[in-house]
Amino acid sequence: MIGLIHRISQVGGALSAAAIALGMTLVLGEIAARGLFSSTLYVTEEYSGYLMAASVYLGLAYTLREGAHIRMGFIFHALPEGMSELVERLCSLLGLIFSLVLLHATFALFWDSYRSGTVSMQISSTPLAIPQFFLPAGILMMSLQHLADLLSGSRRR
Repeated sequence: MIGLIHRISQVGGALSAAAIALGMTLVLGEIAARGLFSSTLYVTEEYSGYLMAASVYLGLAYTLREGAHIRMGFIFHALPEGMSELVERLCSLLGLIFSLVLLHATFALFWDSYRSGTVSMQISSTPLAIPQFFLPAGILMMSLQHLADLLSGSRRR
């Protein structure tokens, strides 16, 4: 099960990178459209914002798995070996609880937008449930990664 969660986190990281690349491509397309054709794509600012949010949320689990979140590592190094492992598990448990609360909140936001058919105020009238889907998806992956860390007693420093 832990291996499956790690693979899910890896997929989230790849999707995060793809969202960044797509956003960059969109911005370059906008620059080309303005420079060469004196035109605009109209959706660049809106969609690049959605893609940036998607990249952040989809990359959370991968970042956690790789130990790349901001940490207070000096505290773990100062603790005795047994205490360090206990604190690591406690941090994973607290992270899991916090991410489950975030999962509930972000899913409620997504679901409300989906049910009500809320659309953006921009020219695209994008259904907001589409970009908001990536919030609970990313938080779910992060919750699973916290669970994997809790079960395995993973120690990233």
